[in-house]
Amino acid sequence: MKTLIGGAIGAVLGIIGLSVWWKPFLQLLAGAIPVMLLLGGGLALYLGFDELKDSWKKDEPVSDTAFQNDEAEKYKKEVEELKKEIETLKSEKSTK
Repeated sequence: MKTLIGGAIGAVLGIIGLSVWWKPFLQLLAGAIPVMLLLGGGLALYLGFDELKDSWKKDEPVSDTAFQNDEAEKYKKEVEELKKEIETLKSEKSTK
């Protein structure tokens, strides 16, 4: 109930304020609209450019998979060698 009464009082004061200060309200509105348009346009440009960059990334060709396979094989061999070395160290430690 308090919210309803507060809202009604606020609306009445707002109408009275607009009627008393109509010309300053219009000046404020005239100054605020170009700024809002400028900021909104800048945001739209930024988002559009970002979307365009994302579409360019999708169109790029996939890198050479043969090179990636060579790299993967190299690392697999290295991991196997390290596993063998760990097992060797474990067996040496357990014998001591």
